[in-house]
Amino acid sequence: MKHTGWRKPTPGLGVAEQLAQAGERIGVPKRQAVVAVKRVGAHIGLKAGDMMLLDTLGAFTQAQDWEEGQRPIVWASNAYLMEQTGFSLSALKRHARRLAEIGVVAFKDSPNGKRWGRRDADGRIVEAYGFDLSPLSARVEEFEQLHAELQAERELCQRLKRQVTVARRMIRARIEAAVSGALRGPWAQFTNLFEELLDRLPRRNVGSETLERLLAWFRELQARVEAAYLKAVRADAVVENTVETSEQVTEQTQEMNPREAISDPHILITNQLYPVICKSSEKENAAGMVPNAPPEEQVDRALEDWVAETRKKRGAALDLPTVMQACPEFASWAHNMGGYLKDWGDLHRVAGQLRPMIGISEHAWNLAQDRLGPQIATAALVLVFDKHAAGEVASPGGYLRGMIEKARAGELHLERSFYGRLSGQAA
Repeated sequence: MKHTGWRKPTPGLGVAEQLAQAGERIGVPKRQAVVAVKRVGAHIGLKAGDMMLLDTLGAFTQAQDWEEGQRPIVWASNAYLMEQTGFSLSALKRHARRLAEIGVVAFKDSPNGKRWGRRDADGRIVEAYGFDLSPLSARVEEFEQLHAELQAERELCQRLKRQVTVARRMIRARIEAAVSGALRGPWAQFTNLFEELLDRLPRRNVGSETLERLLAWFRELQARVEAAYLKAVRADAVVENTVETSEQVTEQTQEMNPREAISDPHILITNQLYPVICKSSEKENAAGMVPNAPPEEQVDRALEDWVAETRKKRGAALDLPTVMQACPEFASWAHNMGGYLKDWGDLHRVAGQLRPMIGISEHAWNLAQDRLGPQIATAALVLVFDKHAAGEVASPGGYLRGMIEKARAGELHLERSFYGRLSGQAA
């Protein structure tokens, strides 16, 4: 039994005593109380040494000490506590004082300043003086609510960080695609703005308010880059179509009889529902449409018929319309990046350009092409891109590697995945 000495009263110690009195009127299991304070310890200012001392004090108590009307008081000597924790006497006093000032324990001093206590035959504390852990009982609900708020804040921060990462990748990919494609636009200015935003990224953990502000900046820049890119692509397409049309008219003029009727030139509609489609698919879709039905119903009926037909071809190889129709999110991006895709070579090229947007490394992409072949690897990347955009895949790189492993084991059936997505669209 060690003399504790007299303490100078402080507001913190006064609050701790009030919490101890409130805790006596609450019955809380010891484990719940200890876990609640551990989860928020760092947030309320507790150090590692404080938590170690608190663990040692909690181990000294018994289950009945935490029942309503009881107080979990610890009267262990300084020598015992120093032996259990490895603290010096000064460190022990410092940690005990911080626990009390923060309102986790209270000091219950005897008239002579000594720690002591005794229990009855049932093991209940009859009288004791020392460290009172009753404040934990009083603050369990507060600590659990605080933990829920901290958890929600952490999840929000993680979600915001992911959104910032996606915006960064899309901005970089758009600028690089525009520069490599020699498109006209203020790409140097956008690059400078992008680098300035990258410099503002925090080097340590920050709150959700800071991340929301950063995300707003990145999305604003992304919108400007997207608008400039689409404008440049349309302008480039107009110039290209004009040149092609002029060449076609010249060739037709040389070959056609001037007295014959001149046919109108074919105009490619690039904002159609399915960006990539072949002639055979057009005929099959047209055959399944009802002439007087609304356009939406005609498309739905044609898609249902087409899916039913393709499901009969379990062993059939994937074709371009199947891949693009089953993955509308990728099709939209591919249409914006590459315009009209006429074959697998075009799809492979655009897939390689879109790959960095979802965080798939060049090594993983090269490995997929080496193990699966360019065409199957392209189809796999399209599927991963669309699933990631739909929120079905959190780690695109890991998912692609998993597909490679399945292919090695002979268990990769991409056609089932594409037909399944088509069935979901038709349902």
